[in-house]
Amino acid sequence: MVDWNLAVATATRLVRPGPEVSREGAREAVSELRRHAVSSEEHVRGFTRMRPDRPAETDTPVLVVDRPGWVRANVAGFRELLSPLLEKVQERRSSTPGGAVLGAVGGKVTGVEVGMLLSFLASRVLGQYETFAPATRDLPGGPDGSGRLLLVAPNIVHVERELDVDPHDFRLWVCLHEETHRTQFAAVPWLRDHIQGEIQSFLGETDMDPSTLLERLREAAQSLSGARGQAAGTGEKTEAGRTAGLVELVQTPTQREILGRLTAVMSLLEGHADYVMDGVGPEVVPSVTEIREKFQKRRATGAGRLDQALRKLLGLDAKLRQYRDGERFVRAVVEELGMDGFNRVWTSPNTLPTKSEINSPSDWIARMRS
Repeated sequence: MVDWNLAVATATRLVRPGPEVSREGAREAVSELRRHAVSSEEHVRGFTRMRPDRPAETDTPVLVVDRPGWVRANVAGFRELLSPLLEKVQERRSSTPGGAVLGAVGGKVTGVEVGMLLSFLASRVLGQYETFAPATRDLPGGPDGSGRLLLVAPNIVHVERELDVDPHDFRLWVCLHEETHRTQFAAVPWLRDHIQGEIQSFLGETDMDPSTLLERLREAAQSLSGARGQAAGTGEKTEAGRTAGLVELVQTPTQREILGRLTAVMSLLEGHADYVMDGVGPEVVPSVTEIREKFQKRRATGAGRLDQALRKLLGLDAKLRQYRDGERFVRAVVEELGMDGFNRVWTSPNTLPTKSEINSPSDWIARMRS
């Protein structure tokens, strides 16, 4: 279904160059990010009171990468995560007349499309904890063959310049957020398997009937046209009054239920990371208030109209809502129960908040007290 090598080649060719930085400046930025990643670990673990069971020397690695490096890492992760679904499709195609030829052509087309998507995202991501990342020759993984933290140096430099903030403070602030994600998965052993199980269940529900899939792809294409129209002042809206995202259009009812649970846990993880980076901030990042204010303004108004339409189509607006809604949930629970009371959320999958509880923290608190 996907020519992954072509996806990497396409994204690498199309991705925009990073900001102009001298060789010495680039080395300094990379070195500082590595130092901040190390110092962030103790700040985050002290603030959250989350301690991994395994010793520090077995933690997942921190890698400072450029934009093509981020692309290669994510393609490796996609291949790992999607392999069961792609194998299922391949088996079905092999029994269909002409399936091999169609598969080869389709793989090229999809490879280009995936590459174009990654080129769009590669200039926007500041950092990322890769939960399902297999080790490669140039991108090592964690002790169990998966997991690593990526810091995208050119994007961090670009944003700190755009915001006109102290580079040293901004780099540490970003590292605090990403280190929180690494701590979440290191201190909660069941979390990775739980999320992976939900994702595999979601993929397993994918409707493999070609006619149905074709119809959904047509709907997705119409949505793309609507998104472009919205950039020009028009566009189709869903019942909720917003442009439908691509993911929303290809879901079965069961997948919507699974996605609801995944949305809740991802809102928790992202909101927790935002809460921690600002909570630790005042003591170690003197200009944290200025950084947060400028960064929030950039999130809200920084994108052009076409960029905003693409964000809606790809579901990136939902990602931004996860930060906001999740942070509000974490803050409300910590204010009511304290950090130790909040940390009950990591006890088991049953103590994770539901999607409705993310928006109503008092309901989660009441459930924990019952």
